[in-house]
Amino acid sequence: MYRCLLLTSLASAALFAQSLNYPRTRREAVTETQHGIEVADPYRWLEDTDSRKASWWVWFQNRVTRRYLKTIPARDKIKARLTELYDNERFNVPFRMGGRYFYTKNDGLQNQSVLYTTESLNKEARILLDPNQFSTDGTVALSGYEVSDDGNLLAYGISRSGSDWKEWKVRDINTGQDLPDHLKWSKFSGAAWSKDHKGFYYSRYDEPKDGEEFKAANFNQKVFYHRLGTAQADDELVYERPDEPRWSFRAWPSEDEKFLLLEIRRGSADKNALYYRELSREEAPFVELLKDFDARYEFVGSEGNRFWIRTDLEAPRGRLVEINLANPESKHWKTILPQSLDTLRSVSLVGNEFVASYMHDAHSLVRRYNIKGIGLAELAMPGLGSARGFYGKRKHRETFYSFTSFTEPPTIFRFDFDTGTSAVHRKPTMKFDPALFETRQVFYKSKDGTQVPMFIVSRKGLPRHGNIPTLLYGYGGFNISLLPRFSTSTIAWLELGGVYAVANLRGGGEYGEKWHNAGKGHKKQNVFDDFIGAAEWLIEHKFTSSEKLAIAGGSNGGLLVGACMTQRPELFQAALPAVGVMDMLRFHRFTIGWAWTREFGTPENAEDFKVLHAYAPYHHLKKGTRYPSTLITTADHDDRVFPAHSFKFAAALQHAHAGDNPVLIRIETKAGHGAGKPTDKRIEEAADRWAFLVKELGME
Repeated sequence: MYRCLLLTSLASAALFAQSLNYPRTRREAVTETQHGIEVADPYRWLEDTDSRKASWWVWFQNRVTRRYLKTIPARDKIKARLTELYDNERFNVPFRMGGRYFYTKNDGLQNQSVLYTTESLNKEARILLDPNQFSTDGTVALSGYEVSDDGNLLAYGISRSGSDWKEWKVRDINTGQDLPDHLKWSKFSGAAWSKDHKGFYYSRYDEPKDGEEFKAANFNQKVFYHRLGTAQADDELVYERPDEPRWSFRAWPSEDEKFLLLEIRRGSADKNALYYRELSREEAPFVELLKDFDARYEFVGSEGNRFWIRTDLEAPRGRLVEINLANPESKHWKTILPQSLDTLRSVSLVGNEFVASYMHDAHSLVRRYNIKGIGLAELAMPGLGSARGFYGKRKHRETFYSFTSFTEPPTIFRFDFDTGTSAVHRKPTMKFDPALFETRQVFYKSKDGTQVPMFIVSRKGLPRHGNIPTLLYGYGGFNISLLPRFSTSTIAWLELGGVYAVANLRGGGEYGEKWHNAGKGHKKQNVFDDFIGAAEWLIEHKFTSSEKLAIAGGSNGGLLVGACMTQRPELFQAALPAVGVMDMLRFHRFTIGWAWTREFGTPENAEDFKVLHAYAPYHHLKKGTRYPSTLITTADHDDRVFPAHSFKFAAALQHAHAGDNPVLIRIETKAGHGAGKPTDKRIEEAADRWAFLVKELGME
């Protein structure tokens, strides 16, 4: 009966086609004329992701994919090795609040990491919050938390099935019991406690209509103050801008308790505004300190009426300035840390010092300065990798940070400001030998001659004979930088004999705002050219060949993979586009997609449309073309990149593809864009991806 229903609703002919028995997905005569160009959209019905027809399509696509992956003998062994590699303790960077330390820890195979607290680093910590108790299958995750300054209260967010929506709850840290407070419909928001610890600031949207929670566009975010013990309906509205429905907000008090800061963003753009309000004056208005959205402004700290701000105004690689609120015009600003040859990634005010994290050719450098900007010392990094952390208050005399690389799991260090030295706080155990692998950095020329950096990770002494299975990864957008970082699944790939390459494409932030701008909007093709250039370099220098080369990327990186495999299908043997933005003519109609128009441009504008239409992966699949073996991955609860992007791309790819090699889609259930995904789902997905590549790249 079910098969008959699917035949009626999905197929106009036989149910299965080709040796892999893909569902013959119904094509509809849907066209629109946009800026004088007729655009076909035959799979628009898949945008109704909750419909009976789409649900059956998902079920049959997953069945085809599962059946194919089960035929790969190596898959079970890969999963077993991944499980072994994951089964190690993992800690995050601790921080101190009040008289307590806080950190998360995963014993190894726990689906979600557990939040611990202790009064002393020498004492055994106790469990404060175990997200594994939220659900039996691990699909309800801890999605953010904030401890009050006195260390007695915890505001924590939970997200279900990978959704960006979060609910806020409050726990008494002394008793370990939850208070009755329960807030809903918060998204893209943290929590910030007021200094009296009686409540916190957070941002939320209006409750969506039933059935529209994971699809409808999100507009008109507002800032509220929630007072403990009161209903959400009674929360105080702190700030809203109904005249600017695309603005989003984050509010928090300064460390000295004098100001309430308000950061304002317009979509995903890095340029932001910064307002403040004096907390000592009841009903004081917000002062529009930096209101022109002409640069990035990050509040670092304050003293009296002086604000320290990290900005890229007139400094595309970043600088730290001091703004006197009595004379806030830019001509009166005082530069504390001038722009350098390296990109200033972040600045922390801790230990009464500025701890500045820089990027030098896409890896970390960390330097210390006093309050006047005089250099003190550079922290010695263990190698080519990335450092993060450096949390704390201005009065603290210690801070913690982690250092990681492609082949070294995060080691956590404690830095002592009195001695100026770092010591290992936690070093993870490993079930592999990092000495077997090596990381090198190369620079290659893109199509227009731009020098682009790329990391290459492999077994030591791997011979270059032009036939090594290689996975090339990239992102290239939204000012996001790809620094070396450890991935358990990548170790499994390296152990299989593969090479792992990461290209630092334009559109990212590795070399500041100029590098970002060179790969956004009308210059987006530079990103694809950079990625294609990386592939060609790897082939030219005898690392691999087209028959042994796979590409991967997620989200904006999924778009990258989709664009490159449609522009140069012969260059790659396999492709792994994950949660990708594939329909560039309708991305702005769903969830938070409208916010990406400042990165991509908008299809509503004729000039932007011309650029978007020129590379949109969904619209550039050509019937009769042999495309790379493809495993598309997405999730049914992805409310960041609407899963219909991947659904439509998969349907169009299967229709156009002329080869016998597989083009499949794997649709995870009870999962979202990636955050909070349980460990068991991560292992299963990685096993599927590596098994797919083992088969499609002809690996032993």
